[in-house]
Amino acid sequence: MTIPTRRGSARRGIRIAAIAAAAGLTLAACGSSDSEGSSGGGSGEAGDFGDLTVQLSWIKNAEFAGEFFADSKGYYKDAGFSGKVNLLTGPVAQEEIVATGKADFGLSNAVSTGAAIANSDFPLKIVGTTYQKNPFSILSLSDKGNIKTPQDLIGKKIGVQDPNLSLFKALLSANGIDEKDVEIVPNGFDVAPLEDKQIDGLVAYITNESLLVKGHGFDTVDLPFADNGLPFVAESVMTTDEILKNEPEKVKAFLEAEIKGWKDACSDLEGGAKLAVETYGKDIDPPLELDKEVAQAKAQCEDLVVSDETKANGLFTISDAMIADNIKSLKTAGIDIAAEDLFDMGPLTELLKEKPELAE
Repeated sequence: MTIPTRRGSARRGIRIAAIAAAAGLTLAACGSSDSEGSSGGGSGEAGDFGDLTVQLSWIKNAEFAGEFFADSKGYYKDAGFSGKVNLLTGPVAQEEIVATGKADFGLSNAVSTGAAIANSDFPLKIVGTTYQKNPFSILSLSDKGNIKTPQDLIGKKIGVQDPNLSLFKALLSANGIDEKDVEIVPNGFDVAPLEDKQIDGLVAYITNESLLVKGHGFDTVDLPFADNGLPFVAESVMTTDEILKNEPEKVKAFLEAEIKGWKDACSDLEGGAKLAVETYGKDIDPPLELDKEVAQAKAQCEDLVVSDETKANGLFTISDAMIADNIKSLKTAGIDIAAEDLFDMGPLTELLKEKPELAE
């Protein structure tokens, strides 16, 4: 699979409307090929969930090290998914893929999923999250934009991808900054305009573009959205209301395998990076770079996956306080939704009561 941008720096957007029309084309281009290491057909008996299809939110890099471990080590199979494990490449309209039954589970973020539910009546719920906080940031160069605080945005040229425009405006609103005081420059997902100093800052991911630009030899500065008025979870597991109602054990089984996979991913950073480079993402063009993938694995585990909350309650958990913060962030972004319409932590709570060792 070829990444159609410079050094693979493109990211997914957060608004489902902006990419829904391209979903079919993207799926056709990326395909739904089986992931390596998966086992053969399921019997459909009680407790046997058969095939598993998971819609990823991005290319198969270290961002999904936990899923790679869960597949390659047989955690999905052990949990009851005896059939083929399909890890579908993104970015696509993840919410639409899951809502229409083309995938059992999908990975997205609270803003995207909340918008799909509130604006399009998609029957979805978030049931757990990999990232305790989102990785969005304003990336700048220390000798150009040097954007360390929200107030540093004033008077600057900021490259914003169209799908992320609403989120960027929400960042301004959350920090009391008038849109007229910032020059918004329409930008693709390429880091070249930032590196060439055509713009002062760029909406980016701290675990992707920030690492890429730093790897190119630049001294970078990040202004994380999560620490500046917009905390919301990301790489969050979503599924349909129908599956939650009719197959709750399937949800618990998936979450169990995910937790095991991400425990491995955060205890073996290089192993997860190698799975991305050598196996799951081996066909990506340009090729993934092991050093960058290890750096990404380290950054996401230390800054996003593992937190005081997860140390106390277990991976993938979302506290009531965090849910409240997410709902507040969504309202800042213009999405009005109740917590119970976006989150259902019941299956994960049950799972951790039944198997408390998963929370260790």
